[in-house]
Amino acid sequence: MGPKFAAALWDLDGTLLYTLEDLGDSLNEVLAEEGLPGHAYDDYRLMIGHGQRLLVTRALPQDRRDPEQAARIYQKFTLRYQANQCRKTRPYPGVPEVLKDMKARGLKLAVLSNKNQAHTTAVVDYYFPGLFEAAWGLSPERPAKPDPASALALAALLELPPERFIYLGDSAVDMKTARRAGMWPVGVTWGYRGRAELAEAGAARLIDSPNELWGQWPQTP
Repeated sequence: MGPKFAAALWDLDGTLLYTLEDLGDSLNEVLAEEGLPGHAYDDYRLMIGHGQRLLVTRALPQDRRDPEQAARIYQKFTLRYQANQCRKTRPYPGVPEVLKDMKARGLKLAVLSNKNQAHTTAVVDYYFPGLFEAAWGLSPERPAKPDPASALALAALLELPPERFIYLGDSAVDMKTARRAGMWPVGVTWGYRGRAELAEAGAARLIDSPNELWGQWPQTP
């Protein structure tokens, strides 16, 4: 990694952690209690990434998406997921090692997720204690990605210009956020989307495993 980069901003779901089954199981349990059909994990892959409220709405049948009912089911889901969020979730292979290596090389590390702030804090603290200088999830005062405002605020918090960040994520939302913030967008192919979506959304580089981060990097992203 070239000396141009001094920090790494990571997406969470599908990038640092495999969370698909805990999210899908939690929502399917709530849907079943409501007498509604659930979804396969592969269906949830395409629903995740824009925040948990939208995830719940997308999982509901079209005729059950009125705001009041969606809000009630969303509240049930957040409680259920809080209980389930560390049941099947796990770091992707090689991720803990590359994070520790980045820290040893002097890079500053942060997380930016569209997962709720409380859930973001819980899983980051559980799976990656002491590795990140900040872990920001979605909250009322922060707009959801791909709005770049939170990415830029994190850069200011870490006292670095955006162009000194690499931004790693698994979806078009992440690549668009990185581009809009002026960060170097790296698409990870092990997550919930795939190479085609990442490339189309503007990934400057695609990697198939975390250890591929250590290669020839441009000096001026």
